[in-house]
Amino acid sequence: MSAPAAAPSGAAALETAFSKAAFPKAVLFDLDGTLLDSAPDMLAVANAMRADRGLPPMRMEPLRAHVSKGSRAMLGAAFPDLDAAQRDAWVPEFLDRYERELGLHGAPFEGVEAMLAALEGAGTLWGIVTNKPEYLARKLMPLLGWQTRCAVLIGGDTLSARKPDPLPLTVAAERIGIVPSQCIYVGDDERDIIAARAAGMPSVVALWGYRLDHDDPLAWQGDAMIESPAQLIGAGAWPATR
Repeated sequence: MSAPAAAPSGAAALETAFSKAAFPKAVLFDLDGTLLDSAPDMLAVANAMRADRGLPPMRMEPLRAHVSKGSRAMLGAAFPDLDAAQRDAWVPEFLDRYERELGLHGAPFEGVEAMLAALEGAGTLWGIVTNKPEYLARKLMPLLGWQTRCAVLIGGDTLSARKPDPLPLTVAAERIGIVPSQCIYVGDDERDIIAARAAGMPSVVALWGYRLDHDDPLAWQGDAMIESPAQLIGAGAWPATR
């Protein structure tokens, strides 16, 4: 009787592990700061509003870190002297101007299209769960060529709750017919990871996205931390689903 084959080790073990890796059944993504670099559009909006008020244009960096936090946070960065009530009052103007700038300046992050193509090639469904108003997210889809590729889209006003509540993630999974534990959620903000954990989804922290200086992605305890979309072209980079 021959002896059992020795378990692979070192480089051979790594190669074996990667050969057995599989893409997940479904991946849900945040939009701004994860799939889409929308900061240039947001800067155009902020500077148009500043110009109307006799203020000079602002630079990208003070605004960029706030993009994933929403329109109120961006207004706070563009107009630091505004109180909370004024920020709330200016949100409709910000969104109206953003609708006019939609897709004119921003673009998918480098490597996103190749990552999406790899998922599609493996038969993985992908969709978007964003806190952006749904009507704005839907208007972006044909501009990006994603209108027939994105399997589900949930906006911040689609349901009764938004991230970090898990409801948008669980509803997105239900709509594509995949149980949450078989989906992976990818986002660049702590609330993305909180929502994924509460929904029972493995999560990926998109380190290429927008973060404030004091943000600590390691403390969010996502299942994987990825530096660029290009790393997710290979099946071995995705966390395991259950």
